[in-house]
Amino acid sequence: MHKELNYNIDDLLVKALLDEASIAEQIEINQWLSDSDDNQRYFEHFEMIWNQSKQLAAQSAVDEDAAWERFRKRTQKGREETPVIPLYEPKKSFGFLRVAALIAATLCTGWLAYVLFGQSTESEMLTVRSGSQTVIDTLPDGSIVTLNKKSSISYPAEFSGGKREVALTGEAFFEVTKDKTKPFIISVNDMTVKVLGTSFNVKDNARKTEVIVETGLVEVAKNNEFVRISPKQKATVIKASPALVKDETEDDFYKYYRTNKLVCNDTPLWRLVEILNETYDANIVIGNERLNNLPINTTFDKKSLDSTLSLISETLTIKVEHKGEQIILK
Repeated sequence: MHKELNYNIDDLLVKALLDEASIAEQIEINQWLSDSDDNQRYFEHFEMIWNQSKQLAAQSAVDEDAAWERFRKRTQKGREETPVIPLYEPKKSFGFLRVAALIAATLCTGWLAYVLFGQSTESEMLTVRSGSQTVIDTLPDGSIVTLNKKSSISYPAEFSGGKREVALTGEAFFEVTKDKTKPFIISVNDMTVKVLGTSFNVKDNARKTEVIVETGLVEVAKNNEFVRISPKQKATVIKASPALVKDETEDDFYKYYRTNKLVCNDTPLWRLVEILNETYDANIVIGNERLNNLPINTTFDKKSLDSTLSLISETLTIKVEHKGEQIILK
């Protein structure tokens, strides 16, 4: 995992454990702890080693400087290209951490290296990008993800710990393998989608972030707000507004990149035009407001844009005019 240790936060944690942190520093620590579960685990290991070091310090007569040097050499042996990085550079004012290093070096060097630096040796991160075509990928737990074009997903080669976590850019449909002991978490933009086993669509673009559930139950969170959505429901955040909105789905257009079909059931023309622009990277506009809500009841197979527009023209008795790269319906 590509993650750099935060030397500033290590110093702040030491201050907190010594009861020397200012109010501002304590606020910074609390914010850092709330940012992620990994930060919370990091602090718990940090505190455990600190407490052990205090116990040993009361009875240890060992030269701490020499112990630290032995610890550094042992953990770096055979790792010349990727040396073990201490939590922070040892300082004379904080001898306890060097005693902690002695504990690990003499009792369980390998274990300490894993606890403190295991995150840097976890499974490598994989990234799959779809480019101009949809892509189907199988994740380490057997879950299946279908990426719409111009989308990407990043995940570890193996899911470890108490959760399965991935990061998404663009749009994807997930069929998540059930595992009640290990929730499946998707980070997209500034939202978090959490499930145990279900199928749903996640879409993020310049205008909005949207989650639509097909089966099961999904929890969507943004900042301190969250909603739970069921089949035929969606959670949406419009970029211009921070609110997390729960609503019913109006259509099944979210399936189009998997089924290659656009199913219209009393679908207003403006909505069909919106999805056609996304599907074909087109610039279609409605030239007459009176046409906006004309209902369409038909299924369009994903053929060429011209053939689709021709069918719309025949169905609604409207004209299709090409003006440069813009297509005008009137």
